[in-house]
Amino acid sequence: MSRRRHLTFVLGAVISLALAATAALSLVYTPRDPLAMAGAARLQGPSRAYPFGTDQYGRDVLSRVMAGAPTSIAVGVIAVGIGALVGIVLGLASGWVGGWLDEGAMRLVDAVQGFPAILSALLFTAVFAPGIGISMVAIGIAFVPVFARLTRGAVLELRDREFVVAARALGARDLRLVLRHILPNTMAPLIVQATTSFPVAILAEAALAYLGLGTQPPHPSWGLMLKEAQNFLGMNPWFAVFPGGAIAVAVLGLNLLGDGLRDLLDPKAA
Repeated sequence: MSRRRHLTFVLGAVISLALAATAALSLVYTPRDPLAMAGAARLQGPSRAYPFGTDQYGRDVLSRVMAGAPTSIAVGVIAVGIGALVGIVLGLASGWVGGWLDEGAMRLVDAVQGFPAILSALLFTAVFAPGIGISMVAIGIAFVPVFARLTRGAVLELRDREFVVAARALGARDLRLVLRHILPNTMAPLIVQATTSFPVAILAEAALAYLGLGTQPPHPSWGLMLKEAQNFLGMNPWFAVFPGGAIAVAVLGLNLLGDGLRDLLDPKAA
């Protein structure tokens, strides 16, 4: 891996670890209670008492930005986990079995791919109440097609390789062939895809929260904070700058990490 690619991976890893550390710290410590209101301190700019300023209710923006980090990470992990689990199982089955199962699975994937995460969330909230759980499921379903197609393509490439044919000749059953010989050889691109899907999930959660479909008040969320700040930009622009900056830095770091992992795991990388 070249020096530039190495730097990309290291920088992405550092930012991602800082995000994870902030989320972990916020579970046990924040400078102030992120839910505590102080009317006398509303819409203040950055100061020694409030380094990131305060919102329209006098709540500490720094504490709320910190407390919003676990939400973003949880959405990323669970949504990507849902998409990866369902997509990998679907891709393995369709690629290995083929025939009508492959045709049906790919048509299902095409149908799901036609519904963006936000539209899926709207459909879900028509049945269930808006909330972070619905956001996770909706975003996770939106990730299923990419994992399914990636896995299916790898299975189609690998199933006629010599090591698979040899294992079959020795009496290995289909399930063992798929789990012991096919799946491990598909993990590198799947890991990269999961890493690059993580920032997409964070952005999707922020968008859903902004639309009122994700995290509900008063619980802190970066997207929800941006929604609350839009009516006060003229009075206190810092109210929006810091949660927006947190989203930008998190997405940048995770994208750099994904690019670095892709170069690291790609056997053709220089």
